[in-house]
Amino acid sequence: MRLLIAVDVLLIGVLGMQMLARMKEAPAEVPPPKPVIRVEATKVLPEDVPVFISGFGEVRALKSVRVAAEVAGKIVKVHPKLLAGHFVAEGEILFEVDKRDYLSAYKDARATLSQIVNTTQRLQKELKITESRLQTMIRNRDLAKTEFDRVRQLYLKNQIGNQSQIDTAERSFNAVEDALAQMTQAVETYPLQIKEMQYRLESAKAGVFRASTNLRRCAVTAPFSGRLKEVSLEVGQYVTPGLGLLLLVDDTNLEINVPIDSFDARKWLQFKNRPGPGNKVWFSSLQQLPVSIQWTEDTTGHVWQGHLNRVTQYDKQTRTLTVVVRVTNMTTSNKKGILPLVEGMFCSVTIPGSKMSRVYRLPRWAVSFNNTVYLSEKGRLKTRPVSVARIQGDDVFVSGGLHPGDNVITTRLINPLENSLLEIVSQK
Repeated sequence: MRLLIAVDVLLIGVLGMQMLARMKEAPAEVPPPKPVIRVEATKVLPEDVPVFISGFGEVRALKSVRVAAEVAGKIVKVHPKLLAGHFVAEGEILFEVDKRDYLSAYKDARATLSQIVNTTQRLQKELKITESRLQTMIRNRDLAKTEFDRVRQLYLKNQIGNQSQIDTAERSFNAVEDALAQMTQAVETYPLQIKEMQYRLESAKAGVFRASTNLRRCAVTAPFSGRLKEVSLEVGQYVTPGLGLLLLVDDTNLEINVPIDSFDARKWLQFKNRPGPGNKVWFSSLQQLPVSIQWTEDTTGHVWQGHLNRVTQYDKQTRTLTVVVRVTNMTTSNKKGILPLVEGMFCSVTIPGSKMSRVYRLPRWAVSFNNTVYLSEKGRLKTRPVSVARIQGDDVFVSGGLHPGDNVITTRLINPLENSLLEIVSQK
């Protein structure tokens, strides 16, 4: 009896479940939604954009001189602030070499010069006296000749006198003639002696100049105003000519060598239509345009202004063209709170180039690595190849493949399906 009751209960439950199942209505079928990609887009228009070529280089001083002693000797005095980092003005005495030996040499050269000058003056006076005596000697010779002729004529024609008187007159004439010859030789020799003394005089003057120059060189002065970068001397040190003791640097005029890619140089660097006169081979026609300079360790700080100066080299290994930027530091050296541009700073340089005509500006992430962009055409995604003219900062400039008014997707997409449905959430 219990078994039958249990079976009846189960049957009643099964039948009730079936009745309830038949009473339930089936849900309405709904088609699955189609996938839509939410993106941001921008309508592009052509524009003319100036090109800026970026490069990096280290600042170096245009004028840097290693100061050396020009004479040998012991250092007896140095500048009171002869330390690296100090500033010295042009003409200030940096150090002095013992000058006693050079002073003695100068005095000796002056004495030799005075002696030669006196000798030259004496020879000139003797020449004048000898020329006067020569005239007297000529007159005496003429008188002796006249006397000799008179005595001989009296003896030969009138038989007055004797041979002894003729011989005496002839000896007198010969003596005067010999003295005249000696005097004439002396007069002719004096100009040669004076000329020789003039040569010695020039040599003596050169000796005085050399001695005075060496004496002045004992005090070594700053050739220009600048900063002492290196100092390697002490009082009492013996120095020789040509040994570099100080390194003086002028921080007012600076240069930066900036290597730029040869493609950028060929396409965007601005040159004049004609090269400079007398130089038609090298890059002599580079336009000296203003450039912006910024210290790489202070990218938000002060920006210095310089200008292109010249092209210094072309490196065939790296395919780079090195341009030289020149900057004057005087404009910022006196401004409060602004660090001066100094030698050794590594800086970024922005060089203005030529203009890009009718290019389309896009963010860098909108153009793929294989130079394609995604467009929104009638709500569908389309892929289009483009020609990239230049990448500048965070912008890519497209020169071909786009048309005015194209709706370019600027959202980063990873391998999207072609013709996918798009929903533009932001339009620029």
